[in-house]
Amino acid sequence: MRLFLSPSLAKFRTFSHGFCNRWRKSALAVLAAVLVAMPAVPLWAQTEVPGFHWVDFHDSRDASFVAWVTQALKGEKWTSIREIGIQWDAALVITSNRESVQAAPPADTYTVWNVSLSKHEAQPLLHGVSPRILNWTSFGGTNQSVPELGLVYDDCFQCETASTFFTTVYYNFQEHAWRARWVRGDQAALLWSNGTVDGVVKTQVYGLLTEPNGRSLLATWSHLDYGKAKPAEDYVFTYGVDPATGLEQTQGLSTVHAETTMLRLCRADPGQADPNMKEFARGQDSQLCRDLIESKATGRAGRKPTTTPPANNHGKSAPPRPKK
Repeated sequence: MRLFLSPSLAKFRTFSHGFCNRWRKSALAVLAAVLVAMPAVPLWAQTEVPGFHWVDFHDSRDASFVAWVTQALKGEKWTSIREIGIQWDAALVITSNRESVQAAPPADTYTVWNVSLSKHEAQPLLHGVSPRILNWTSFGGTNQSVPELGLVYDDCFQCETASTFFTTVYYNFQEHAWRARWVRGDQAALLWSNGTVDGVVKTQVYGLLTEPNGRSLLATWSHLDYGKAKPAEDYVFTYGVDPATGLEQTQGLSTVHAETTMLRLCRADPGQADPNMKEFARGQDSQLCRDLIESKATGRAGRKPTTTPPANNHGKSAPPRPKK
């Protein structure tokens, strides 16, 4: 079942001069307009977030937001507006585009936008297919002012080399705009890749981990088995946010840190605490994980991982991109 709903768009009404003036006067007027709007939170995002609400396309009190976003996206390529999330003076918008009237809905391509509510400007953040909104996360730790919304998406539909990516979208206070994490082009943090290489058996594991300070981390593990050709290799990466600067961090782990993270990944079950995050873990049922957990339980020495971390692990490195 697709996690995106397709609400029928309310009839757009022309902006009144009074509405435009209210948005232009001050940010306080914007905040007041948001607070009086009736929250319409989808089933997949029940966490209460200060100053945020999902637009209800059937509620007349949200019609002005729909009209403003529609005007801002005028001239852009999209078929329908799927979701609008309001955070103070910026809107998080998800649109879909269908290539033809005969095309199957699952093949729609989606664009995530930032739309300014003080001027008619829209910025695309990323493009993908089959997006799945998870829930609000705490990548910034306990000091995070506003939670970040987890989003999983694919890069193509029903293709043999499809890859799955993860990002969080968040309100940036300095820019007064929505932004996305770990994005290069349309590729964010790589969760899963269906690309294969002859003679190599690949096992993949990923999951959401929580640090003692309450900060969330995404961890991924790719195990490449070359058979008798050469020793197996493990690529273990974590994706996080520096709580002091708010900047994204990508780290390649080795030795003890990699081994500890592998075990944590194999035991990860974010869906136990939050059903909305159930999809944010995969590979825990692999033979690789079962063997690792058994070795720790029995005390039997396991194989030492052969990790190949990048030279720089201070947020400027990145794991290998998916093979096409």
